[in-house]
Amino acid sequence: MSLKQARETRDKCRNWLASGKDPKLQFGLDMQESLKPVTVKDAIEYWIKNYGRDNRVGIDKHIAQLNKYIYPNIGNMALSDCETHYWIQCFDDIKKKSPVSSGNIFQLCKQALKFCRVRKFAISNALDDLTIPDVGKVQNKIDRFLTDNELGQLWKSINKNAHTPYYSNLLTILIVFGCRTQEARLSKYSEWDFNSMLWTVPKEHSKSGGKIIRPIPVYMKQFLEKLIYQNHKSGYLLGEFKNGSTVAKYGVNIWKKLGHTEKWTLHDLRRTLATKLNDMGIAPHVVEQLLGHALPGIMAIYNKSQYLPEKLDALNKWCERLDVLAGNYENVVILKAGR
Repeated sequence: MSLKQARETRDKCRNWLASGKDPKLQFGLDMQESLKPVTVKDAIEYWIKNYGRDNRVGIDKHIAQLNKYIYPNIGNMALSDCETHYWIQCFDDIKKKSPVSSGNIFQLCKQALKFCRVRKFAISNALDDLTIPDVGKVQNKIDRFLTDNELGQLWKSINKNAHTPYYSNLLTILIVFGCRTQEARLSKYSEWDFNSMLWTVPKEHSKSGGKIIRPIPVYMKQFLEKLIYQNHKSGYLLGEFKNGSTVAKYGVNIWKKLGHTEKWTLHDLRRTLATKLNDMGIAPHVVEQLLGHALPGIMAIYNKSQYLPEKLDALNKWCERLDVLAGNYENVVILKAGR
């Protein structure tokens, strides 16, 4: 050890002693860190275990993206050695295929590094100065919803068994309840209470992190009871588990099958329900509750009402309207509610 190194070591020991730390123990920790430093993968996995798994919706999808794009390239690098340009190389490769995915993965990694830094697990500021436009693309705001004619054709296609049973049943639930695809995919028959006529989505299936309670309209009771009778052995309302990417892949092509001119996805069915119910004169806060959104501002703190009667009335009217749009009633003219 040189004289300069000895002086640096002496100063380091003095600082440890001044902080009430044992120099012998600190030397051991420093040695351990130098022999086995925290890697990029270690840091992200630490975030997943201690935060992401319980708080991030779609975490399995994100883990698959990390396994595909991040870990093979920089996962084994010491986090302290993984400078900004190494991260950028990774994101640039993803950006070539999917700019939006690159932006999403970047956000996740940036959050993970901050989480590790705040908890003193590992320190890295490599992503601090970057924003989504630097490495990817922000997802465009989507305003697509189905017209009355398109929605009527879709509802009619379900009634005519134009889809496999799984997707026919899934579409029915998505259209009627305006729920997220995940809420229907993961739904267990135990969530459905036909005594109180309520569907309770557990918080672990909810993007908002809280349970969602929706009334079951009478129109849907026989349909749901039949599903549960047929599928109760599987535990899933829809009879089997399908992952999100499989369902999304099917849903993204339905518009072509029906001959629609503009693309729409399964998520656009939520926007369709919200738009149509508002056009029908349903109060906005009732629509938001049906969608599983938190009420805005101070209402979210003090107003804990579930608005069950109002939500049931809205869903009953919605089911009637769907039948009208599908042409199941004659001599009925659809009018928008007065404002």
